[in-house]
Amino acid sequence: QLQASGGGLVQAGGSLRLSCADSSGRTLSNHAVGWFRQAPEKGREFVAAIAGGAGVTYYADFVKGRFTISRDNAKNTVYLQMNSLKPEDTAVYYCAADRRGLLSWVDYEYDYWGQGTQVTVSS
Repeated sequence: QLQASGGGLVQAGGSLRLSCADSSGRTLSNHAVGWFRQAPEKGREFVAAIAGGAGVTYYADFVKGRFTISRDNAKNTVYLQMNSLKPEDTAVYYCAADRRGLLSWVDYEYDYWGQGTQVTVSS
């Protein structure tokens, strides 16, 4: 199972680090891992992804320069460091894994999903 954690309440301009861990025995370093988010009354949107293997990364335009995705293979965990948070970043954040290892911003290409973690940014 994928487990997303690290969400919480933070003031605008603050930072949070989200974690995505796999407890099912999958090796996340072989998978592409993406972060998506869904705000109330909005559809799910892509945030960032890291490919399997060499770990090429890709970001949505609205988070470039503020968010960083990375992985710790020893901990089998992928992180999303979120800096300079804005109220419009408020959403439930989900991590997902794609066993092909290919970089993708398309949600239906991911095979496994975590349960989501709430991020709330106050103004």
